[in-house]
Amino acid sequence: MKIADPTQTTVVNEVQLMLAELPLDGARVLELGCGKAEKTRTLAQSGRVREVIALEVDRIQHAKNLQITDLPNVHFHQAGAEAIPEPDASVDIVLMFKSLHHVPVALMDQALGEIARVLRPGGLAWISEPVFAGDLNEVMRLFHDEKTVREAAFAAVGRAVDSGLLGLERELFFSTRSQFDDFAQFDQRMIQVTHSDHRLSPELYDEVRQRFAAHLTPAGATFYPPQRVDLLKKPG
Repeated sequence: MKIADPTQTTVVNEVQLMLAELPLDGARVLELGCGKAEKTRTLAQSGRVREVIALEVDRIQHAKNLQITDLPNVHFHQAGAEAIPEPDASVDIVLMFKSLHHVPVALMDQALGEIARVLRPGGLAWISEPVFAGDLNEVMRLFHDEKTVREAAFAAVGRAVDSGLLGLERELFFSTRSQFDDFAQFDQRMIQVTHSDHRLSPELYDEVRQRFAAHLTPAGATFYPPQRVDLLKKPG
């Protein structure tokens, strides 16, 4: 396993990649850290999955998700990956889109144990994590440096594979596209978030604005952050 592959820079839509790579037809899917449920919606409306159980630990965002009434095959719950409210061997596929590194470091091994517990034998886990590199990362790290927690997440996956808890099917490396019309949109999407309490001093806020402005064009600012997916399989 490797944490990054700088030679793999193909830009893809990760949701479309996931839809192409995973055996989703008729599957019962568990999404951990569903956020605003944008990927949840695409998955639920694909016509392929039987059911989606979407977990979100952020109380504010979960309350918003409960207002979604047009996805009858989706069930929202407030819970973290370290304590999944599902029975043993009850789901076919687990999805984590850039959320393992948000699990407290001391609970990452427990979270992977929970994933293995709820997966049926032969079930798959799509563990997607951002690579600590790229222009967007250089802006974000000024106020939200995730180097340590991303390395910890990678190490936890490695331990799960080395122990035989989960098998590594393959690793995928690629880039995604993040576009912002202006700094105000970046501020709203990346700083003013409910799951993290970013309190920037006026001086730091101005530094972030200037770093972002270096990438701004008349068409906005476009970034291509590198990503890694560890596709894991439960033995059996």
